[in-house]
Amino acid sequence: MHQRTFLVQNDTVKKPIRLVAGFFTYGSWTLVSRVLGFIRDIAFAAILGAGPIAEAFVVAFSLPNMFRRLFAEGAFNLAFVPMYSKKLESGSGEEEFASEAFSAIGGFLIVFTVILQAAMPLLVLAMASGFLSDDRFDTAIMFGRITFPYVIFISLAALVAGMLGASGRFAAAAAAPTLLNLTFIATLFLSDWVGWNAGLALSWATPVAGVAQLALVWVAATKAGMTVRIRRPRLTPELKRLAVIAVPAALAGGVGQVNLLIGRQVASFFDGAVAWLSYADRLYQLPLGVVGIAIGVVLLPDLSRKLLNGDTAGSKNAFNRATEVVLVFSLPAAAALAIAAFPIVSVLFERGQFGKTDSSATALALAIYAIGLPAFVLQKVFQPLYFAREDTRTPLRYAVVSMVVNAAVAVGLAGSVGYLAAAIGTTLAGWAMLLLLWRGVRGMGEATKFDDRMLSKFPRIILANLAMGFLLWAASSQYESYFHESGTRYAALALLVMSGMAVYGALLVILRIWTVDDLRGALRRR
Repeated sequence: MHQRTFLVQNDTVKKPIRLVAGFFTYGSWTLVSRVLGFIRDIAFAAILGAGPIAEAFVVAFSLPNMFRRLFAEGAFNLAFVPMYSKKLESGSGEEEFASEAFSAIGGFLIVFTVILQAAMPLLVLAMASGFLSDDRFDTAIMFGRITFPYVIFISLAALVAGMLGASGRFAAAAAAPTLLNLTFIATLFLSDWVGWNAGLALSWATPVAGVAQLALVWVAATKAGMTVRIRRPRLTPELKRLAVIAVPAALAGGVGQVNLLIGRQVASFFDGAVAWLSYADRLYQLPLGVVGIAIGVVLLPDLSRKLLNGDTAGSKNAFNRATEVVLVFSLPAAAALAIAAFPIVSVLFERGQFGKTDSSATALALAIYAIGLPAFVLQKVFQPLYFAREDTRTPLRYAVVSMVVNAAVAVGLAGSVGYLAAAIGTTLAGWAMLLLLWRGVRGMGEATKFDDRMLSKFPRIILANLAMGFLLWAASSQYESYFHESGTRYAALALLVMSGMAVYGALLVILRIWTVDDLRGALRRR
């Protein structure tokens, strides 16, 4: 086994991660997952609508999801990946380190889950105190206790996925979320057919999906020659270093979750608002997941390896190409979601228990979230510049500032704009965080400066997005009635989306932002 691992390590060193190719691999699978997520949300809206069971499950599922972001995508992964990448690059001790980290994190999460089961009423109260006066509170507590063990499996899956990503293997990690969506879709349709309580069935399906996700990445790692041995947890010097790096990342992730709590609290005082914001969040999470998270997952191990080798030119190129990819994909997505918010929401969700009033309310929130989308995606480019240097404290300070901005706006505006205050606070906090991250990297040297290629392409990217945005606005205004007719609404939305994509794609080539050879080369390196 040791010989097999050695061969994998050397193969990894000889074949460094291709940033754009890795992005396309991870992004493609993420796109499949998000499309399945939309099918899941469409079924969820049709079967549960925005009623009390729907709101109770949204809050319950957000609990393990919140701690997943805190642990899996936050403290554990951001601290573990740079350390593991450097050990993998040097070819020494990566298997032992991964086994120790897996066992320690698993043990911690089991104890943590037991404690949080007992504290579930307090968690639900913190998430949605507006539920306290009705049956939604007890229902959310029951659902929350069933769903919460999901955090154990998904956090351990994220650690194994980090090992795969460090060696340039992204497919299994990106494909894992499809199992959650497929499980939820099957559960929703089965519940509707058999007559089960759909909220209760989805709650039980959540930890089952977590086991499936962990199994998928575990098998992929085993096939790649990576071995993780479960052992008695112990605090080694390496794990102490991991904890030192992870704690500020956990606190920063906690600040991010406080932002979500603030929005949820504001929304819980308005009937239906928790569900409206959840549906809007799902829509803008599509480009954030496909572009932002994909870039972050691919960029962090790549930068860690380059910094270890003192490759300033390579680090600068990776940063600039990541920024370029993010701008090319996130700006048109933001424009489309903001301009065509109502047609998108209406066509995707308006059926069954989800009516026109729900569509209008969700569309308003979506348009506000869309304005913040470029900031959220660009954060995924700037944060790895800190994390690759094992600096998790600076992003923590910036996250605290963004939390203050979010709280002040969301609470301060709730009395005048209602539930939309939560979306406005989230968006402004996102831009505040990005500006602080950008200001902080200016002292990191040449590797964080924009190169001539990036500076020359930026105005052309803006011009292409303005042209595409004008087309979408004109088309959605001119043919608005088609989006409301049952016989034409699906075709009209498909035509609007495809027209926007075609025009934007043509502009990318005409303005020489990206050439056909650029795309062909990236795809060939996959």
